[in-house]
Amino acid sequence: MTQPPATARVSRTARRTGGTKVTPRSVPEETPIALSYGGTTHAVMMATPADLEDFALGFSVTEGIVSSAGEIETITVQELGPGIDLQIRLRDAANTRFEARRRRLAGPVGCGLCGIESIEEAMRSVPETASEQRFTAAEITGAVGELYEFQELHRATGAVHAAGFYISGKGVVAAREDVGRHNALDKLSGALVKAGIDRGKGAVIVTSRVSVEMVQKTAAIGAPLIAAVSAPTALAIRTAETAGMTLVALVRGEEFDIFTHPERVTIGAARHVA
Repeated sequence: MTQPPATARVSRTARRTGGTKVTPRSVPEETPIALSYGGTTHAVMMATPADLEDFALGFSVTEGIVSSAGEIETITVQELGPGIDLQIRLRDAANTRFEARRRRLAGPVGCGLCGIESIEEAMRSVPETASEQRFTAAEITGAVGELYEFQELHRATGAVHAAGFYISGKGVVAAREDVGRHNALDKLSGALVKAGIDRGKGAVIVTSRVSVEMVQKTAAIGAPLIAAVSAPTALAIRTAETAGMTLVALVRGEEFDIFTHPERVTIGAARHVA
């Protein structure tokens, strides 16, 4: 199918200092997108209808359904009236593993913690990062600034999140946008896996707050650091600490806060304020 447009042009009444006038504005599309495995829907997400194959692959990786692109046989994008169905066919070993997992769960649910109906599954442990990659303070603030250059959809609409991947000496090597922050991260994951990028050598940069699922998905990607422009939740901090992941948040200009594993960031001597 032809990929639907990611934005729509609408009319609005704009009140400004100089007066009021009717003008057009671009807004992002928001579409129900089903992720189906073996013909059965596992989750339905409200997402921007762009980079759909990246979304299917990345969601499969960050949710632990597959460990590599090679475990997916095909991804088919089907338009279904008001929504889109991403039909994902797994190879035999991965499908057997997924079917066993599905039998353990009562059934699929919608957006949030998708395909999960137990506290144990929601609070699943995350892999501990083995990466010893280090980053400078200038790299972190520079990466957040550089990510803006990739936010074409946000510049047009002002209403979407972005997730990017930064590698020292290379800059931001990939980025994806979506109305949902975790969707953007899933799409980024798919792009990284598809391109064969070493995820242990870089940092995930996001334009959103850091909730626990953002840490879980970053751990599944294999990145040792996540940096965000907004604040983290307490559970996200505890999860990142356990995973050995560096969590940097509230990146504003040249300033930021490091909540876990500060040894991975070169910032000079710290000054403690009572």
